[in-house]
Amino acid sequence: MKFFKLAITTAILLTGLLSFAPAWAKKNPPAINDEGMELVKDSELATVYADPGADLAVYKHIWLDDATVAFKKNWQRDQNRSQSMKVRNSDMERITEDVATLFREVFTEELTAAGYEFSEEAGPDVLTVKPAIVDLDVHAPDTKSTGFTRSYSESAGEMTLNLELFDSLTGDKIVKATDRKRDWDKGYMQWRTKVSNRSDAKRMMKAWARAFVSLLDEAKASTGKSD
Repeated sequence: MKFFKLAITTAILLTGLLSFAPAWAKKNPPAINDEGMELVKDSELATVYADPGADLAVYKHIWLDDATVAFKKNWQRDQNRSQSMKVRNSDMERITEDVATLFREVFTEELTAAGYEFSEEAGPDVLTVKPAIVDLDVHAPDTKSTGFTRSYSESAGEMTLNLELFDSLTGDKIVKATDRKRDWDKGYMQWRTKVSNRSDAKRMMKAWARAFVSLLDEAKASTGKSD
């Protein structure tokens, strides 16, 4: 059954992509969501739903949309209450653009290394990937300041990925997954810069990308299909 194959492959998403247990994940989510997708129960780490009739093995090309990026609610206000360097709207725009660009770089690198090709045209073997990073919380942003002021924190912060996969021809949603990643506290304060924040974000995104590659590889292997 196609759903059985998808359930097996989606377990990769749960054990790899969803590598940190989100505190906000529902303990008893509904078996079927409001889109008619079925809950995959292989892990308690996060909520993942899949179309029971889908077969990921047919997809050989990836149409990767630009990631949308949104800060945690009241992030700017809270930062400006506690930090000496004020976060401006232009700082937020720059950070969201940098995060979206880094996400594309990381996913493109990992998928290309795994032998997957990219497309920006719909086709029977093209999987549309729509990523959204939400609740972005940069604990010590490196703002454009005229003075010499350093920002310190024990953690770079956290962010949540909402990942949706679609058939590029029909527009049918195949998988919907959510994962929160957090840079765990080091136990001591560190000087935070744009470079260090980018490095920590890249590490978290690489875990997402590698798990996504594993998801696709496992789907292909489960059906014996090859390029």
